[in-house]
Amino acid sequence: MAAFTKKVKPLPTTSAIPIGVIAHHGIQKQSEVAKRKDIPQGLWEKCKNCNELIFSSRKEENLQVCPKCGYHYPMTALERIDLLTDLGSFSVDTLKFEGVSSYVDKLRANHEKTGLRDAVISGVTTINFIPYVLAVMDFRFLGASMGAVVGEKITRAIETATAKRLPLVIVTASGGARMYEGLISLMQMAKTSGALYRHKEAGLPYIVILTHPTTAGVTASFASLGDLILAEPGAMVGFAGRRVIEATTQAQLPDGFQTSEFLLQKGFVDRIIERKNLRAELTLCLEYFTKRCKVNKAGKSSRKQKTA
Repeated sequence: MAAFTKKVKPLPTTSAIPIGVIAHHGIQKQSEVAKRKDIPQGLWEKCKNCNELIFSSRKEENLQVCPKCGYHYPMTALERIDLLTDLGSFSVDTLKFEGVSSYVDKLRANHEKTGLRDAVISGVTTINFIPYVLAVMDFRFLGASMGAVVGEKITRAIETATAKRLPLVIVTASGGARMYEGLISLMQMAKTSGALYRHKEAGLPYIVILTHPTTAGVTASFASLGDLILAEPGAMVGFAGRRVIEATTQAQLPDGFQTSEFLLQKGFVDRIIERKNLRAELTLCLEYFTKRCKVNKAGKSSRKQKTA
């Protein structure tokens, strides 16, 4: 009887095996493994909006905007200040709040994480040599919630602009009033609004730039009081959440009703500006307000000629 020999088919080369089979049998090309090892961590990331792979450095160079779909990612306060100013021109635990961790511990942790003393940075600066007062909120610090320190810094920025007779620009981003400070945080709404009324009475301009997200007590106070209200694309702007509003009003709300695009249609927002154009557009707005633009100068000269 002839000896029986079992014929074993050799495995096909990896080039002939579908990717799923390669993954199942643990077979990988050496070149693919080498490529993966050569790619530095953090070089690529997936866009939250279009799910495309993008270079992280490309997004940073593009002002934190996806280069493929134009999705606007949040910016830090310091990044916004760099964007909106000329180069080189620019919390107290009252209630003893105790929860899972104390308010003091949260403030300390957020200070270490962000390097900020609180959720807003303000100062006198220039853009294209036009002087103005700028206040920028930073969502990284406790959701840029408005407590006594934030309210005081916003109010002082307003009062500084009024005293120096300068335009005022506030870039908003906030989850609303800071719950750790209770009623004290809600008082900041009236405080900032009163300072803005005096700024208006002095005949001085106030521009708001709404960024994602701007909600609750900030929306209900100084974020809604601008002479000119600008917004970034796709920014969420509102007071309460969708479920709360629908439960209270017993009404079905349209999709996207809290986006800057919807608010532009309804007249709350005056203009939506992409981040790449924000510096130029803000400069133009300030030129109009401060009567430095060529259009105003041309108008003045023509009126003088008619009078003569």
